[in-house]
Formats: sequence, C-alpha cells, structure tokens
Amino acid sequence: MTIETDEQQDRITLRLAQNEDEVRAAQHLRYIVFYEEFGAKASDEMSAQRLDFDEYDLYADHLIIIDEARKPEEGQIVGTYRLFRRERLPADKEFYTSHEFDISPLVNSDAKLLELGRSCVLPEYRTKHIMQRLWEGIADYLATHQIDLMFGCASLQGTSPEAASGQLAYLKYFHEPPEDLCPVAHPDCMAGLTLPDKESINARRVFSSLPPLIKGYLRLGAYIGKGAYLDSDFNCIDVCIVLPTGKVTSKYVKHFERKLQKEIIIDSSFNQSFSKENPE
Repeated sequence: MTIETDEQQDRITLRLAQNEDEVRAAQHLRYIVFYEEFGAKASDEMSAQRLDFDEYDLYADHLIIIDEARKPEEGQIVGTYRLFRRERLPADKEFYTSHEFDISPLVNSDAKLLELGRSCVLPEYRTKHIMQRLWEGIADYLATHQIDLMFGCASLQGTSPEAASGQLAYLKYFHEPPEDLCPVAHPDCMAGLTLPDKESINARRVFSSLPPLIKGYLRLGAYIGKGAYLDSDFNCIDVCIVLPTGKVTSKYVKHFERKLQKEIIIDSSFNQSFSKENPE
C-alpha cells in the first residue's frame, strides 16, 4: 500500500515538532525504521523504550510528516528529518557528521551551514509526494534561516564495501565536490578497495540502483565527499552529502514558490561562486 490519492495527500501535514511528545514520536519512528526494519544495533536502553535517541536531539529541529487519519495509538508521525544549524550547537560540540568524516573544509568556509540527518519514512509512505513534501519543508527552512550549504550522511544498506563497489565508484567518479568543499571519510572503508574503471560503469543503471534518498540528493545537484564510512551499528555504509542551497532553489523549490510564500535567497556571494565554478 502507498499513499497516493488526493484525499490521502490532503490529510498529510508537514511542520517542525512543537513539543517533547512529538520529538519522542519521531524517535519512535526512527527506531521502527532503523532498528526493526534495517537491522541497526540498539542499546539496551533504546530497545526498552523503542526509541532512537542521542545527545544531539536536544539541539536539533525535527521536521515531521503527520498523517492525521491514522489512529493515535498507531503513530501519526510517518516521516521525519533532523536539522542542525551551527548556532544551535554548543561551542564545544562538533556536528554529528564529524564522527565519520573530516568536514573541516565545510566548517572553515564562510557558508552558513545546515546539517541534515536521521531521515526516515514508513515504507507505505515512501512516495514521490511524501518526499516532495519533506523537501518543501526543508526549502522553507532554508529560506527562513538563509542557509548557504547543507551536508550530512546518507546510507547504502549493508556493510560490504565489495558488494557496494559499483555504487561507490559511480559516486566517486561522477559526483565528487570541489576540493575546497570536500569532506573525507575517517576511516575510509574504500581504502584498498578495487573499484571498476569509470569507462566500465553504466551510470544510468547504477544510479537507478541507489537508495531513493541518495537519488533525491543527486537529482538536486548534490556532491558526494571522498571515501565512505562503514557504520556496523547501523548496518550501512555512509557517504557524505554536500549540497549548496542554490542548487535546491534552482532545481526543486521553484515547484513550490506559491506555497512557500517566502523569498528563497540564491544570490549570496557564496552561491554565486558555486554557479561560476559549476555552471548548470
């Protein structure tokens, strides 16, 4: 079953979580998807509460998708995204992505940063419409806070770099960022991995095999940092997404200008430099 009809679409609400109960509901959704569906390893405390949580939740904004037609006991939050702005983090705390990637080129840039993470949607809601709604909310958030650059981890399921070598090679050859904005995995699970030659890759076929979230990022014009991080606790291989907001505004948000009712800032000097270096 998927959520496709106009009636179903009309009952979907998108907004930021407004209280602790809604954050906990988003954490419960994350537990269902990451641990029960995809086989991540939960701590005893997480298993007891059936919640995915860490210390970063306190400093995040939690974007949520709500289906008000669902019974409250079933859980009305059906999708979520965790959003971090640098000014929300304590001075002594690094971005979450820093645990897996050296993101100093991003942190040391003049860009106003937004970190994206913990994205998940219940299986029956993984439709084009729901993903569009999530990106509509992110675009609104970009406009409100005048963000220059987004980044974060995105995952390939499984923990075998060899099995993912075709996908990893494609991301390396076709989507690497400019050197001055290039995160690097530490450690890099691709180190010593024999990759297929670029000429042997069927780009269209490999792209179609990627997880929907990564395909969505790439369609918006995202770059992928160097290397990949093997996260055995989450049963996945992470790559680092780097996405200038000018690419979001030019390739996606135009579809939602009437709904947003806000001016998306794409003419900052940061985005102008990206446009010159990476013409469409």
